[in-house]
Formats: sequence, structure tokens, C-alpha cells
Amino acid sequence: MNATSVQGLRIGVVGAGRVGAVLAAALRAAGHEVTGAAGDSDASRGRITNLLPGVPRRKPTAVSRDCDLLLLTVPDDMLGNVVSMLAASGAIREGQLVAHTSGRHGLAVLEPARALGARVLALHPAMTFTGTELDLPRLPGCSYGVTAVDPDAVPTARRLVADLEGTLVWVPEEKRALYHAGLAHGANHLVTLVSQALALVRESGASDPAATLRPLLTAALENALTMGDDALTGPIVRGDVETVRAHLESITATRPGTLPSYVALARATANTAVLDGRLLPIRAAKLIGILNDSLEKVAA
Repeated sequence: MNATSVQGLRIGVVGAGRVGAVLAAALRAAGHEVTGAAGDSDASRGRITNLLPGVPRRKPTAVSRDCDLLLLTVPDDMLGNVVSMLAASGAIREGQLVAHTSGRHGLAVLEPARALGARVLALHPAMTFTGTELDLPRLPGCSYGVTAVDPDAVPTARRLVADLEGTLVWVPEEKRALYHAGLAHGANHLVTLVSQALALVRESGASDPAATLRPLLTAALENALTMGDDALTGPIVRGDVETVRAHLESITATRPGTLPSYVALARATANTAVLDGRLLPIRAAKLIGILNDSLEKVAA
């Protein structure tokens, strides 16, 4: 990381999970001081030891009182309660910087801190984390979805993203959920999709299904990111009804739990192909018919 800061911030981390411990380690490497980390689980204790050696593990209120920038990296559904608890206990002060790393939340969840005079911002890394040192070299070039309006918080956001060697993406408050939905749909659901594909290829007899799929999936992802819907290929776009029917029969017989997601994505693919003129509506209707029939047969 680039140690470009003129004067490092004193940073406290509440929630030493996969994201918090890694970001704290990266900011520490960039020249900031991590004054304390809060985390009670065995996994959190391990991350503090491995990624933040020498940083004391403290209670959330103690971490908050002893830092310039309070970094809240707790799960989305806990964030509001954590902010309210810290504010009510007097652990947040006027002028303090308070940031969270939630993708779904913006500034509204930090209102109890803002009401006390804290400068608030949302700083979400668009990256998947293991919570280990493997994550650190992945951070350069990572995008950060940022929401900030305070005139002091805005330059802090720019500084933090620069110190993390990332790319800043401004996300309006009212668009945070949509922004996060896009990331979750693209990344989290991709893991489910790939896992199901691996199982199907394994069932076909492939000794190394990952090796079989890797070149294809890598090319498909790169093409999709570059070309969007124009990257679509395969039996749905071609209108190969009987090929799709064979897929459905094989999946039903071998991995029926995969059938609903196959059908849902096949329908979406067919609709896209019709809209851009690559699939005739009459062929799409036949495809949709056999897709729907496959689910009805399983339900029966």
C-alpha cells in the first residue's frame, strides 16, 4: 500500500470480521494507526492476532473513545443497534469521523452519531473477503461505494480510498440498496450458480470439474463484463428446444435441486434474447413452455 498520508489517522475498528480486519491491516500499512479492535468470536480474535499484531482487543465503547476514525464493520442487521449503543453510551464525540462498510446502508443508519456532531460516511469495498492475508493484494484497484455529504467527511473518504489504492464510486443515499443488490446478485449468486454447475459436471463423470469449467467461465465473465448481453451464447439464444429439454430431463434425474435456478435463468436469458432480436418469439414460447412444464412435473 502507498504510505501517502501526510498525517495518519487513529483508527478504531468495531467488528473484526473478514472485512474489518483486512481493511484495518491495509490502512495500517498505508501509515495510519489502528488503536484498537473489537471482536469477541474465536474467528475475530484470530484475525486480530494474525492481521493486526500488537493491536489491543477492546470493548466497542473503548475502541470508539480512543480513535479519530471509528470504522464499523459489523453485519448489516446489527449496524443500527451498534451505532445507537455507542451513541447512547457517550462513546461517540463531536467532530469524530464515523464510517461503516455496509453496502446496503447509507448515512441514515449513522444518524445517532451525526446527531452528536460526528462526521459520517459510508465506505463499502466491492470485493469478496476471506479474512486472511490473501485479501490484501486484491485491494489495489478495488472499487469503494461511498456516500458522504459532510464537507469534512468527503475529503476523508477520498483520502481513505486513495490510501487503499482503490477507485471511489459515489453512490447516492437513495440508491444504496440498488447498488448493493447489483453486487450481491453478481457475486454472491454467482457462487451458487458456479457451485451448481460444478456439481452437474462432476455428475457427468469429469474427474476435475473445476478445470473443465474454468476456461469457459473465465471467458464468459470477461465477455459479459465487456459486452453485456451481447456476450450471450448457447442453446437458449439459438432456440434449441430439444437441447434444453434434454438438459431439464438430466437435471431432474440427477440434481433436481438445481432445476429451479436453471429454469429461472433460462427464462431470463430467453426474454433478453427476444428483446434484442436474436430469438424469435415463437421459439421463445416453446422454450418457456418446456421450462414451465419441467417445474410442474417435479411439483407433481
